[in-house]
Amino acid sequence: MADKPDIIHISPRVPAQALLTCAFAALIIAGLYVGREVLVPVALAILLSFVLSPFVTRLQSWRVPRVVSVLLVVVVGFSIIFALGGLMVTQASHLAGDLPSYQETLSTKIQNLRGVTAGSGTLERASKVLKDLDKQLQSPSISGQPVPRSLEPSTDHPIPVEVKQPDPGALTTLAAIIEPLIQPTTTTAIVIIFVIFILLQRQDLRNRFIRLVGAHDLQRTTAALDDAGQRLSSLFLTQIIFNALFGLVIGIGLQLIGVPSAPLWGLIAMILRFVPYVGALLSAVFPIVLAAAVGPGWAMVVWTVALYAVLELLAGQVLEPLVYGHSSGLSPVAIVLSASFWTWLWGPVGLVVATPLTICLVVLGRHVDRLQFLDIMLGDQPALTPDQMIYQRMLAADPIEASDQARDFLKDGKLVDYYDTILLEGLRLAASDSQKGRLDAEGMDRVLATVTELVDDLEAHEDAADVEPESDRTGPGDAAPKPVAQAVVPDRFHAPRSVLCIPGSDKLDEAIAIVLAQVLRRRGVGAAAETADALSISRVFGLDLDAVGLIALCYMNPTSNARMQYALRRLQRKNRNIPVVALSFQPENGKDSESTNASSRTVHGNLSVAASTVLSMLDEVPSEYCREAG
Repeated sequence: MADKPDIIHISPRVPAQALLTCAFAALIIAGLYVGREVLVPVALAILLSFVLSPFVTRLQSWRVPRVVSVLLVVVVGFSIIFALGGLMVTQASHLAGDLPSYQETLSTKIQNLRGVTAGSGTLERASKVLKDLDKQLQSPSISGQPVPRSLEPSTDHPIPVEVKQPDPGALTTLAAIIEPLIQPTTTTAIVIIFVIFILLQRQDLRNRFIRLVGAHDLQRTTAALDDAGQRLSSLFLTQIIFNALFGLVIGIGLQLIGVPSAPLWGLIAMILRFVPYVGALLSAVFPIVLAAAVGPGWAMVVWTVALYAVLELLAGQVLEPLVYGHSSGLSPVAIVLSASFWTWLWGPVGLVVATPLTICLVVLGRHVDRLQFLDIMLGDQPALTPDQMIYQRMLAADPIEASDQARDFLKDGKLVDYYDTILLEGLRLAASDSQKGRLDAEGMDRVLATVTELVDDLEAHEDAADVEPESDRTGPGDAAPKPVAQAVVPDRFHAPRSVLCIPGSDKLDEAIAIVLAQVLRRRGVGAAAETADALSISRVFGLDLDAVGLIALCYMNPTSNARMQYALRRLQRKNRNIPVVALSFQPENGKDSESTNASSRTVHGNLSVAASTVLSMLDEVPSEYCREAG
């Protein structure tokens, strides 16, 4: 009777919980959009508080009262912001008054570009023919017939009519002046108030946040938040200083080149550089266009483009990695998505604060367990650990990506270290799933096939030679590195199959046997691996053990002593005299260990421990074995 297919029961709670999560997320997004008039100032205040809090702390360390420190820092900080804003308004007004004078120069250059690109070629002539044809088709005279007088355009001029509004009163004029200033003034006032209260109540706000997200582990949560606050303050302050220097250099450079309103473009460059990837490009558009409108030739345009290109490359690729690391902690996809999301919600302000706000969320996700999903979704750390990655590639039967991961590790590491720290841990994950019934026979086949191809691909890899440390080299004659002496392998163990790695029971054992055989071959031992069914009744008595001097039983799954003794008895019935070592690659009680009895030796550990055990046993093998290798 055919086996019934497995039926997977899906709990109805899973869709309900997913729908509840989506509804909750939609509610949060709707709240962010509806309450943007209040939330934008709050977000700006939080970011500014991260920037200003180090100065408050420094003043407090000088015995300045907290209230005085906060007020002094806020006054100085916002005075700088207002001064820069006033400079931008002044420069923009001056530029608006000069723009008409640049129009003629820009028009002339556009006409020259048209002349260069179009000329009197075929495209220009074709365009002229089409225009003439269009005029003839729209002409009221067809085939030379006269146009009726009723259709001729009238020569009477229309009577101009002018409508005059009464002069507005003083209150109307005052309202028209004040109305555009209400919203920015209100926003600025809210930001200042929130910054002051956040700086004054920082400890109280921190404690309330701890109560919400981590009251069950106060020590860990407090340490995490303090660390996150210090890191965010340092990051934001460094970014502001760095971008301010970038804008200052841009302004000075444009001033030397001769581009009008250079301080304005420097300030815009500083602000837009908070926008990832495209901020510097956007800040360069208007200065380049203005350089084309002002300069009589193209030299000013070329110098402007070169200024932005050189400074952005220098800042982004050289100085930023040296100042605050290679990454902001966000993945590139997260940066683009966050910029799009916050811009959609809050407009241009959201574009500027998108990266800092997302960094705050990622830092919280790294330190608060309930928000860990934010770090997984938005952070730049790999979503899977290296051992999870290799196991996932085994399940997907993808040796190509597994080999790429291995070669990245081998740029600075050794092959046996890769096997011990990544591949073996991945096989241990597979063994754990096998014990729980999650890994079926087909999955084991994929794991074995991937490991086999990976080991075969790494067969020709050569590690950098181990050398003596410099402290062990003395004198001019010892200046060159010397290879470290390797363990001496008896000549009779150089022949193939002198050490036979036999899987204990399944294909995971076969996979680790293949890896161990390669590790032994790289140490000068003629090792080979058998297949997973080597100990079955149909094959065990047919094993070729003539040239074998040592047998290594390999177990990937946790194995009882009874199973090991059963395998040993089978091998002893085949040949009682060949030494056998049982190697379990599951540490016993979390530690490597070794036990010996009258018939065998059992070792728990990694591949390095297993290989060292095999090498240490070679001298104990009687000389009558492996005679073909002598």
